[in-house]
Amino acid sequence: MNLKSMLYIDRRIIYLLVSIGALIPIITPIGLPVMPTKPVAALFDAIEKMGPEDVVIVSFDYGPSSEPELNPMAEAILRHLFTRKIKVVVMALFPLGGNEEAKKELSKIVGEFDLRYGVDYINLGYKEGAQAVMKRMAVSIPDVFPTDADGKSTQGMPIMDRARNYRDVALVVSLATGIIGEYWANLVNAQFGVDVSVGCTAVSAPKYYAYLRAGQMMSLLGGLKGASEYEKLVGDEYPAIRQTYEQPQEKKISATTGMDVQSIVHVIIIAFIVFGNAIYFMTRKEGGK
Repeated sequence: MNLKSMLYIDRRIIYLLVSIGALIPIITPIGLPVMPTKPVAALFDAIEKMGPEDVVIVSFDYGPSSEPELNPMAEAILRHLFTRKIKVVVMALFPLGGNEEAKKELSKIVGEFDLRYGVDYINLGYKEGAQAVMKRMAVSIPDVFPTDADGKSTQGMPIMDRARNYRDVALVVSLATGIIGEYWANLVNAQFGVDVSVGCTAVSAPKYYAYLRAGQMMSLLGGLKGASEYEKLVGDEYPAIRQTYEQPQEKKISATTGMDVQSIVHVIIIAFIVFGNAIYFMTRKEGGK
């Protein structure tokens, strides 16, 4: 029996170890260190300077496939905005964003705050057209969205009087999959001068750094890591929000827990890669004798 056959590991053992590594942080939180980066801190600092007189648009420009990375990001940002009593206009330029993702996330969060629909926040739902919609919003947001996500008329709602066009908007946050976040940067920021922040999946983050460096975006949250950094910033500043993530129903979906899972699984995979390469070189040496 040669060395290679003696050290053979059944793939099911690898699957088992990865599964155990993924379950440990969910069952018993580890709390690995999270160090917020400048692109993420820029959004937190900007919102910290705002108050009840400001309006922020949060656009849910993603669907179910991006939920694991963008839902925790959306929750952390919305909790921060509502804590600061900032007026929040929720909308979507992705088909399932407004009527699925936005509704689901708002239903989790609004009960934690004393909020009035149509006064403190509103969900305008999905609007077809992307760039065409963005251009029309520069003239009149109420005209673009005569009804909300549930088909109710937005006419006469106080928040719509506060958000007539981009001149009334302090910031746009696009939680994006695909190209929609780029539209906000190269159209709404470049042409209308509105501050834009993008939260995107990790695989999309590299292309957005070009817009960040060019000054067309004021901040960038990339994937689960960006979401965990924002959770860290908000949780440190507002302990009540941190306690929300420590509740049992939140442990499985918080970005911080997700990063713990991801880090442990990566360590296990790297360990097997190193082990496999070591065995390869040992068996090659053995075969050369």
